[in-house]
Amino acid sequence: MQGVLYEEPTVWLFLLVTMVMGGWAAWMTGRAIAITWRPVIQLVVYTLVLGLVLRFIHFAVFHGTLLSPQFYLVDTVVLMAFALAGWRYNRTRQMTTQYRWLYERTGPFSWKAR
Repeated sequence: MQGVLYEEPTVWLFLLVTMVMGGWAAWMTGRAIAITWRPVIQLVVYTLVLGLVLRFIHFAVFHGTLLSPQFYLVDTVVLMAFALAGWRYNRTRQMTTQYRWLYERTGPFSWKAR
């Protein structure tokens, strides 16, 4: 998969930078958007910018390619998954705690009407 999903010499660098560091930042971005009751389209825009920041980290620290559409797309898709999961998790928590007489939690990412 080296060369298709990541350009680093080992998968561990990809996991560290994209999954751990980028995933944490994307989750916190989703959390911030959900807590402030902003729409999910704003999350998409912020995640696209976060993908550029992550590409710069790959370039500056690990001598990766800065302007690579393929690796930007891979990084951004991973970040989008983390960001949307963080947004949905926190939105579920908000809906079930602030409107507990209307909704009950059915899982970590979903709720239903009482």
